[in-house]
Amino acid sequence: MYRRGRWALALGCAAIALSATAPAGATALFGGSAPSTAHASDVHPGGAVRITEAQVRKEVRPAEAKTLGRAAAERLARDRIGLRALDSDYPQTTRTLRFNKLTESQRTHNAKFDPAQFGKFTDYFSSPDFGDHVALLPTGKILLFSFESIEENPTKEPAPTQIIGKENAGRAYVWDPARGQGSDAFRAVPPPVVNMPDGKDEPRPAPVFCAGHAYLPNGMVAVFGGNLGGNGGTGAKLALVFDPWTETWHEQQDMAVGRWYPSVVTGADGRQFITSGQSEIGWGDLSMEIERFPAKGTPVSYNRADAPQGQALDQWKTDAPYMMDYPHLFSLKDGLIYGFGRNFDEQFVFDPQTETRRKLPDRPDGGMRNYGSAVALPNGSSGPDSVLILGGNRNDPNTYKFSGGRWTKDTPRAFGRTQDDTLILPDGKLFTVNGAYDIRDYGNGPYNPNADLKYRQTEQRDDKGAWRLGPVQRLPRGYHSNAVLMPDGRIMLTGDELQQIANNPDIKSGMNGTIEIYEPSYLHQGPRPQLSRIPRAPRGYASTFQVTTNTPDRVSKAVLVAPITSTHSVDTSQRRLELPIASRDGNHLVLRTPQSAKDAPPGFYMVFLLDDKGVPSTAQWVQLRPGA
Repeated sequence: MYRRGRWALALGCAAIALSATAPAGATALFGGSAPSTAHASDVHPGGAVRITEAQVRKEVRPAEAKTLGRAAAERLARDRIGLRALDSDYPQTTRTLRFNKLTESQRTHNAKFDPAQFGKFTDYFSSPDFGDHVALLPTGKILLFSFESIEENPTKEPAPTQIIGKENAGRAYVWDPARGQGSDAFRAVPPPVVNMPDGKDEPRPAPVFCAGHAYLPNGMVAVFGGNLGGNGGTGAKLALVFDPWTETWHEQQDMAVGRWYPSVVTGADGRQFITSGQSEIGWGDLSMEIERFPAKGTPVSYNRADAPQGQALDQWKTDAPYMMDYPHLFSLKDGLIYGFGRNFDEQFVFDPQTETRRKLPDRPDGGMRNYGSAVALPNGSSGPDSVLILGGNRNDPNTYKFSGGRWTKDTPRAFGRTQDDTLILPDGKLFTVNGAYDIRDYGNGPYNPNADLKYRQTEQRDDKGAWRLGPVQRLPRGYHSNAVLMPDGRIMLTGDELQQIANNPDIKSGMNGTIEIYEPSYLHQGPRPQLSRIPRAPRGYASTFQVTTNTPDRVSKAVLVAPITSTHSVDTSQRRLELPIASRDGNHLVLRTPQSAKDAPPGFYMVFLLDDKGVPSTAQWVQLRPGA
């Protein structure tokens, strides 16, 4: 899934360096003159690889030829053909040794951190999925989905981005934390079998990886786009809904355009706003159309028993002119949708009522950002009105706050990182985990899993906005990494298939993903409040509901936290609101709901009770629904 363009130039340079600086035998191997007869490349006695001119012409990438010149592009093409022809297996001993070194360095480094101040990494275990896409479900389970890997060598691309046909397939699992670890804790929930319009007539589980996703008001997960295959990232028109109550997928009508790397957000009206992504003709052709699900004339589904099936989308009157994919989208308290593009001058606000777009001030960093985290900042009992842009630039530790129609530079983190994930914790603090130097680059060149270990460091922002470094995670996780706040207050880390493949102690086990668990400091600060009962019926806005606690004297605050569904450092659903305590009566608390759907779009949320130190209870779920 490596992306071309400004951020991919390092890959081309690295490959040129291979041809120019490799040992003499290797240079001759990939750079010798090609025979005139056209046949497949093969390895001959002595190790020489025979490469035809026809193969080179087919392998040359237009973007490389345009950027680096025809001769350099042909050298890169020869290198790729030659490397594929050689035995390129990756030793299990290397995977195991690296994993053991990472395990030991984590143990040694983290010994100095007091869990009551910095939290603690605990469990680390295998998963059957890479977890490139995640969604916390209102059942407490977690949906993981990605693709069937085409490569076990971590120095090669494992994703079938360039593959046409049945090997370009998606996969999905549901992890039940209540069942702990091991294969029995995971249930396969493969995407529906589809026959992609790629001319191959080879049905396969829908290739939904590199899609965008958001929650429906009934707790289901809507997934839009995916990988059609070829041309550096070609968008599928797929529109699917995952039902967490039955753990089944439901196909909708196709989108009007293909989308590979789109963004999706649920607005105050409960509908999904879908935009961006590379189109059905491939990388470099952005889908700027805005689509809406369900279509304007179709009622929004609030009932958990009402799974959409075959529903249509429609298009807005205006478009979203992003030149880079996966913009950050947020529905803020004014009911408008704010879209923060990766290019500094592609910042827009969209009005769902009038279907219009307005330009926002340019982001002050003045450049293009790689994939990196952003969050809608907590705003008391009101919906968020500010957004913080954090990751995406390895050379810039600063964070940028958009509030009141203008940008300001906010407190910096310790260092810049791309591919990071930042979570809003129940106590209102921000927590950053994961990160890398670049796409598929951990500081020692593209497709080299040996990492600059600074990116393993977590970082947390306190109530005053100051950041401090904390414990390190086991694996360095960058591209395709994810983090999820769970109802019990722990944080799940997963994703980055290249690192998971590179550090798998048993690559043939069939469990080629991993999950790591982090316990924030609030889980090491004494007894927790208890939330023992909450209404199961949906709650309306500007209303109240009663909860029961066995620890009323330890409850100082109640908060509403949205679940997380994320990929590629993009999570459009995160938000945290305080629920004012209207009254207390023994073990009963009466809580006030948000004023309107603009503050918190309709859907399922976690409710935490907090003590005066910010220690949360285990959450229970509540559904917000207009008119309930």
